[in-house]
Amino acid sequence: MNTFELGDFQLTSGATLPGAELAYQTFGELNAAKDNVVVFPTFLGAPPEVLNGWIGENRALDPRTSFIVLPGHFGLPPSSAPSNTPGPFPEVSIADDVIAQQRLLAEEFGVSEVKLVLGWSIGAIQVYEWALRFGDRVRAIAPIAGAPTPPAWTKLWLKTVVEEPITSDPNYAGGAYADAADVSGGLARVGHGSALTAPPRTFYYDSAEVWRNLGFDSVDAFVAGFWENFWLPQDPNDVLAQARKARAAWPGEPGESLGDVLARVRPATTIAAFTGDALFPPGELSRYAEAIPGATFREIDSIFGHLATFGLSEQDVKAIDDVIRHALDS
Repeated sequence: MNTFELGDFQLTSGATLPGAELAYQTFGELNAAKDNVVVFPTFLGAPPEVLNGWIGENRALDPRTSFIVLPGHFGLPPSSAPSNTPGPFPEVSIADDVIAQQRLLAEEFGVSEVKLVLGWSIGAIQVYEWALRFGDRVRAIAPIAGAPTPPAWTKLWLKTVVEEPITSDPNYAGGAYADAADVSGGLARVGHGSALTAPPRTFYYDSAEVWRNLGFDSVDAFVAGFWENFWLPQDPNDVLAQARKARAAWPGEPGESLGDVLARVRPATTIAAFTGDALFPPGELSRYAEAIPGATFREIDSIFGHLATFGLSEQDVKAIDDVIRHALDS
């Protein structure tokens, strides 16, 4: 993992993040023209290396032809986060993440043009911010299972499934806990809520029992082995910083409608959604595509819903790779 030093970084709020750092990985080589760059931001609670499995020879993201940059985001270690920053951690935004990522490309690699920005969930929120803030430097975008601002249900999900189980834990102590493990009860409940809401209900049907295909012998084992295992190692204040900036994300001007915001997207756009995804439903995402000039929309039929972004089935992996190839060719 590499680290880009941003120094005392002024946030869009006007506050300063002292000694700001942005973690990142790269794959492949930057070509002489510096026009083969793919930016792939990550999602809630997932450091850049979680995305490594999407990169490989003969894959859509092939390091032999593309220079692939996996940037972190603020609130998610090892990038600057509450758990690794002395003193009070300022409120950060998705815009701050993208501005830092653009500086990484420009200052570390001398890159001014990006071939493709893609990502899912909170990564997709960053994709839209890229398109609207630096659209003249981005040729194509592929927001997958995500939106420029979370839909109302998803904002409620971030508050009730992610934030409140942590802040209501008696050991949270207003964020002044001595050790993240003290808030393990709250983090476990985040996992339980995620297990209930991220996959579609059909994931648990007796006729499907998809969790068995993931190597678990019961629903309880799946909840503990997959979801608790994902959330328990996290720092509670880090999780809250990420969830809150996602919930507040808005790439437009104050008072601007979402339709007007989407109409300003200029990079070639490929939007993809997963059947059964309650966080970013296909019906909502297809309307985004209708509002973006020339955008393409694809619905991926998956039993995993939002969980399909983890690439847990060969069918999902192939479908997502096909979306990325289409976006690269746009």
